[in-house]
Amino acid sequence: MSQLEAVHSCKFFSLTETPEDYTIIVDEEGFKELPESEHLSVAEATWLALNVVSGGGSATNSQPIGVTKIAKSVIAPLADHNISVFMLSTYQTDFILVRERDLPMVMHTLSSEFTLLRVINGETVAANSLGVTNGFVKPKLVPRPIIHPLSSPSNMFCVTSLDPDTLPSVATLLMDVMFYSGGMKEPGASSEDSGHIRFFSFSLIEGYISLVMDEQTTPRFPNNVLFTSASGELWKMVRIGGQPLGFDECGIVAQISEPLATADIPAYYISTFKFDHALVPEENIQSVIGALRTNESAGQ
Repeated sequence: MSQLEAVHSCKFFSLTETPEDYTIIVDEEGFKELPESEHLSVAEATWLALNVVSGGGSATNSQPIGVTKIAKSVIAPLADHNISVFMLSTYQTDFILVRERDLPMVMHTLSSEFTLLRVINGETVAANSLGVTNGFVKPKLVPRPIIHPLSSPSNMFCVTSLDPDTLPSVATLLMDVMFYSGGMKEPGASSEDSGHIRFFSFSLIEGYISLVMDEQTTPRFPNNVLFTSASGELWKMVRIGGQPLGFDECGIVAQISEPLATADIPAYYISTFKFDHALVPEENIQSVIGALRTNESAGQ
């Protein structure tokens, strides 16, 4: 773990632990460094990471928007065009991963509302249209009821970060938290369990670190290492899915994020290999569950 920052060939790395497994999101250079293993399941297709920012996309002016702020302007239109997405919220920003083969449709869908830029060899340049200018029929908007079971574990979580320079000093602790403290995975772990669950997420993307951990884990870190808000805000989780969701279904993120956007409730959203997870402020959990249950009932 202490070597991650020094491996310049890998610019995008995320590892999330759930009760069922570990999900790794890594760029192509990082993927080449992973050892072959019969225990490693790899999703088909190559994915591209979209990042919505304000300020024109320059490094000095850009500010992250937030998942609920882009629910209706980005996530919903992609769902309306049957584009499957994979979400990764971090302490700094939100990434929307789309299949590379869907890029022409993505650009067509978003180009009327956004200036589209691509980062190539570290430089931000205007994205071309890929020859897509017309021919796509505007979809008919329909209600988007929640069709997958929801559960809310009893844990409370912290969303935090740390200075990359301190990473070597806590590398052993991070390794223990991610791989050893929780023991072996239980093959029969239930996604319906409303009790305490194992969940930990670590991301190192373009030099920025993001962490999501149970509040009981934070005291294990040295004082003043983790970045925390002045209010010490805690987050509750909503888990989406009663069985593995797969990667082809469209609209799952929109089903969750749109009601939260309507209620103006901030959220972190982390997709994993089998299930999705939304984190909302602790004080909003009851209203969130109520809003989502209403949408869930509409889908039955």
